[in-house]
Amino acid sequence: MYPYYEPDWSVLPPENNRRFNPAFNMASIRQVINEAVERGIMRMPTPTRLRDLIRQIRAARTAAEERAVVNKECAYIRSTFREEDSVWRCRNIAKLLYIHMLGYPAHFGQLECLKLTASPRFTDKRIGYLGAMLLLDERQDVHLLITNCLKNDLNSPTQFVVGLALCTLGAIASPEMARDLASEVERLMKSPNAYIRKKAALCAFRVIRRVPELMEIFLPATRSLLSEKNHGILITGVTLITEMCENSPDTLSHFKKIVPNLVRILKNLILAGYSPEHDVSGVSDPFLQVKILRLLRILGHNDPDASEAMNDILAQVATNTETSKNVGNTILYETVLSIMDIRSEGGLRVLAINILGRFLLNSDKNIRYVALNTLLRTVHADTSAVQRHRTTILECLKDPDVSIRRRAMELSFALINGQNIRSMTKELLVFLEKADSEFKAQCSSGMVLSAERFAPSTRWHLDTQLNILVAAGNYVRDDVVSSTIQLISSSPSLEQTYITAKLWDALQTPNNCEDKQPLLQVAVWAIGEYGDLFMYGEKPGDDVTRPQEKEIVEMYQKLLWAPQGSTSSKQYTLISLAKLSTRLQAAQDEIKQIIDAFGSHLNVDLQQRGVEFSQLFKTHSHLRPALLEKMPPMQLNRMSTQNGAGNATSPDENGSGVDLIENGLEEENVTITEGSNALLELLGGTSSQELSVPNPVKLPQAPNVSNNRDLMDLLGDIDLSAKNSNTTVDSSTNGNVLPIPSIASPIGGLNLDLSMSNSSLITGFMDDLTTQIDSQSANSKLTALEKNGLSVVLAPRNASGCLHVIMTATNTSLNTMEQFLFQAAVPKSFTLQMLSPSGSTLLPGGVITQEMRVTQSAKALLRMRLRISYTTDGNPVLEQTEISGFPEEAFD
Repeated sequence: MYPYYEPDWSVLPPENNRRFNPAFNMASIRQVINEAVERGIMRMPTPTRLRDLIRQIRAARTAAEERAVVNKECAYIRSTFREEDSVWRCRNIAKLLYIHMLGYPAHFGQLECLKLTASPRFTDKRIGYLGAMLLLDERQDVHLLITNCLKNDLNSPTQFVVGLALCTLGAIASPEMARDLASEVERLMKSPNAYIRKKAALCAFRVIRRVPELMEIFLPATRSLLSEKNHGILITGVTLITEMCENSPDTLSHFKKIVPNLVRILKNLILAGYSPEHDVSGVSDPFLQVKILRLLRILGHNDPDASEAMNDILAQVATNTETSKNVGNTILYETVLSIMDIRSEGGLRVLAINILGRFLLNSDKNIRYVALNTLLRTVHADTSAVQRHRTTILECLKDPDVSIRRRAMELSFALINGQNIRSMTKELLVFLEKADSEFKAQCSSGMVLSAERFAPSTRWHLDTQLNILVAAGNYVRDDVVSSTIQLISSSPSLEQTYITAKLWDALQTPNNCEDKQPLLQVAVWAIGEYGDLFMYGEKPGDDVTRPQEKEIVEMYQKLLWAPQGSTSSKQYTLISLAKLSTRLQAAQDEIKQIIDAFGSHLNVDLQQRGVEFSQLFKTHSHLRPALLEKMPPMQLNRMSTQNGAGNATSPDENGSGVDLIENGLEEENVTITEGSNALLELLGGTSSQELSVPNPVKLPQAPNVSNNRDLMDLLGDIDLSAKNSNTTVDSSTNGNVLPIPSIASPIGGLNLDLSMSNSSLITGFMDDLTTQIDSQSANSKLTALEKNGLSVVLAPRNASGCLHVIMTATNTSLNTMEQFLFQAAVPKSFTLQMLSPSGSTLLPGGVITQEMRVTQSAKALLRMRLRISYTTDGNPVLEQTEISGFPEEAFD
């Protein structure tokens, strides 16, 4: 047909032309010609393509070059936007979106995106809606202009246009837009097209998140989604139902009837054969399985019937899922969470914990961390099952990953009980010695708490406290020091001699004075208090060696003049040396010379103490033995109230727990709060006519009011002025009855022991009064909150026409709760006065108390709205609740 055919010719028959492109037809030729003509008429240069712009920006060597390229392109795009009928609008918006992703301003392209969404071309709509999702938000008026365009496209005959509109609505829907278009979305959920139904279900999920009250519109169409065969529709339907159940208790009750359907779907997924469309690493549609397991967990929570219906399928999933791939581990993890959250059988819980135990042996760090985190959340549900994996958990303390070590440490504390306290403490001491500095404070406090709860004997408890002080060094918290001192003071005399000798030996070790200041403080306190027992009393064992008095004085002199010693440690040491002057038979002159030398010390506090103690060796020498006598056994809490620790029990000689009562209290300080509507809004938006908040009221405070007098005021209107008129107690002790802060005034030397003597005089009276008040208030305690390890209890009691309410917040979790804030509001018929809390940090096992005083101005029923906020692991937590049931006779 073509006799003069050459292979390299470009004009060849279509079947032989290698350059022939079927897509290059007459329509495309006409479009190219029209665009060329239009460019020639408008004399506009062809814009840079997106790929060329990306190449130019990536080629920029400095930030300034990149900004220059972007600014030049943005200027060109602005100029093209001025042309009403620009043929390059789609390309320019695409480039503008890329510039927006780099962080440069691109708001000037919002109206152009709206123009593209109104275009009949699908490519223009796609770029227009993408730009709308990225550049528009509900704070701008332009956002309202897209509503009509979305409504038109939701009725489009093209499924892909409808899908674009649904995606955009779900991404940028404001409450007003969601209300306007909710009916359209509900209609599309019943569409015969599976693609549209899936998109509509996802859009409904976003709409419900924005406007929860629209949930009822979607209920009829949602339940029908579970009867679909298409996995895409199934997974979106389950996601939508999960969102509804999490936000509405009524909806949760409505959907409890679908548990058999979910069980059937999950069973089909497990037993289904190989399906290339849904298979992921040998598992059939793991995403749908995870979604169903989560929904089952929500539906079965605190529901015995629903839990019984899903027990068998959960056991089947736990035993039949392949664990060699990460996909299977994901399903097993969700299964474990579901088992532990519903009313499952005991054997099923053991199976779940064994799965987590296998996770701990996995080489993947993420899986080990997830297992530890989950065990920490579920250890209280079945402690005995978790105990079987104790060895593996302790091995995780040696893991190089910091997060795994931290979780393993917290879980180890949760596993400690009376049977394994010795072995667990031994392992934790090894961990404490080698731990990073960030772990030492938390670990030492946790070990102290565990030892106080489960110590088998007093001597073991003392040895453990000493080992903790040695291992943690200067990272020990103050609560450990006060706890150790309390333990020593309440121990039998033979144990006091024993631990004093051990502490003396610890002081002989090099570097203990510099690197272990808390150990030094405890040691000098014990030697000062029980120096006579240590030197001249009965030996607790053959291994105890007694030094010469001269050696003790030389050691004290070395500690007092050591440049690396802290001021607090020198305060302890100076007071201890003064007490040793009444304990030791000789060395009086040496002790007096050392104390006199501190009369000219550069530190004002140490100088003051030196001057005061020097007077006890001169003009008031006859008072020195009585003033510096032994302190009575401290019945003090494990930690100071300022540190937020809780009521604890300390083992006595036989290892049994005895209640500890704190006999040192801070002075009352009134919390100054603003009487504004801010608290009312935080407490639920109640109008000011309904609730009242505490006003800034300042209580009159007389000077020189002792802590014991404040305690009497808290317990009732009792006048002890005849007994306490000449006695003051320094409030800087913060509840810790220690000798250091009591020497802070010119008569501080007298303050120390007079305060203790005063406490001894009223001890019997205080015990009777406290017992009486506790018996009256035990039956009227109200639990305000019990969630996430935080327990808030209100204890009301009457006091001459005023209701005193003691708030007690207890931390039963293993995490520290910081920035704890308790707020309350009462109806307008009452006046609320809130006193200062005992602290703002809740350590594990800790307690914070706060008193409220409520007076009545009109006859009404008392109720309180409470707002409790705190921070744990850096995450803020806010809880709100309302409580009633206060005694009606309180204001009679």
